Amino acid sequence: MKNVWILAQTEADETSSHITSEPVTSEGQATTKVPSDFNAPPGGKEAPKPFFPPWLLLALAAVFIFMLFRGPRKKQKEHKKMVQSLEKNDKVRTIGGIIGTIVDVKDDEITLKIDESNNTKIKVAPSAIGRNLSKDKA
Repeated sequence: MKNVWILAQTEADETSSHITSEPVTSEGQATTKVPSDFNAPPGGKEAPKPFFPPWLLLALAAVFIFMLFRGPRKKQKEHKKMVQSLEKNDKVRTIGGIIGTIVDVKDDEITLKIDESNNTKIKVAPSAIGRNLSKDKA
């Protein structure tokens, strides 16, 4: 097996892009010649550009992240404002569903009176207050 030939077919209208082959050398090596413009798209056109430019994708990601974190942050601010406006004798509901009247307000705890007949009181963290029922009715 002295000669190895590589056969390739090109499109009929492209006469400049031919793959050629040389016979096997004495060392048993075959060489193939490929034109420099062989991988270029037909007709000399450039490759199509991506649908979205990278900067547009980054802008969309930034807007998505902004919208994702904006809602919870807004709710936290509203809750903090509501907790800071709590006063004695306000009727509140905790996040656990307990309804009571505020007896005492401190920075780190709120005392609620939950039963008038037994004078039952509990202390809860300010973050445990879900709604101020006295101010929500208005």
